[in-house]
Amino acid sequence: MREIDVKIIEKKIAELCIEANHFLGNDVKSCIKRMASEEDWPVATDVLRSIEENINIAEEGVFPLCQDTGMACVFLEIGQDVHLTGGLLEDAVNEGVRKGYTEGYLRKSIVEDPLRRINTGDNTPAYIHTEIVGGDKIKITVAPKGFGSENMSRIKMLPPSAGEKGVKDFVVETVESAGANPCPPIVVGVGIGGTFDKAALMAKKALLVPADNVNEDPYYAQMEEELLDRINQLGIGPQGFGGRTTALAVNVIAAPTHIAGLPVAVNINCHVSRHKEAVI
Repeated sequence: MREIDVKIIEKKIAELCIEANHFLGNDVKSCIKRMASEEDWPVATDVLRSIEENINIAEEGVFPLCQDTGMACVFLEIGQDVHLTGGLLEDAVNEGVRKGYTEGYLRKSIVEDPLRRINTGDNTPAYIHTEIVGGDKIKITVAPKGFGSENMSRIKMLPPSAGEKGVKDFVVETVESAGANPCPPIVVGVGIGGTFDKAALMAKKALLVPADNVNEDPYYAQMEEELLDRINQLGIGPQGFGGRTTALAVNVIAAPTHIAGLPVAVNINCHVSRHKEAVI
């Protein structure tokens, strides 16, 4: 049994909140660079170049990648041989977010009640998802989620008869209806199967998959490739100005489900597909 003080988690989450809001992953940056070189619509190329310039400015550490510094989505994979000490895990996570957003001068966007709309003033509480895994380590992933893209996400309980075509059509229709609202080029996370809530979680976790990843299941690898091609044929383009680059990547996660159901969720992320991780 390994003991870990939750203060260590708190400190690391504060660091990751700041880092994720300033440094985009190399996978996403490479996709943007490649798409810019392949675009044949000058306006789209200019927009992608401006996005690259924005990324470079953010990496200087003064300004974040986007003014919407997001809701702090924190994923914790906790080894079952870990014993947490020094306080409650949830309190430590929220204190880490509070420090990260305050000390990093990041915008505070969370309201304490969805209808009465009073801002909490420190970007807490965070969205926290915990998972027990083997080992004696903790993997922390912080993914600040802006709501320009979150608002464009959808879930649908399809009948099994809808099959593969129904799933694909729903994904493409979701992106098409979103248009320019999620600040394309986007990353599309798709969750298929499970239950209503499980599908949504898988779609969100699919956004954490590297943008240049190839699905280990050839069936879903082909689906991802087809979906990306169909989405990029929509002509929405970077920031909605037209072009071949509406999406950078489509990532699918699937899980077992009930014989009577076919849940499918689509979680959209803007081109600022932010997430940073650490293992302690």
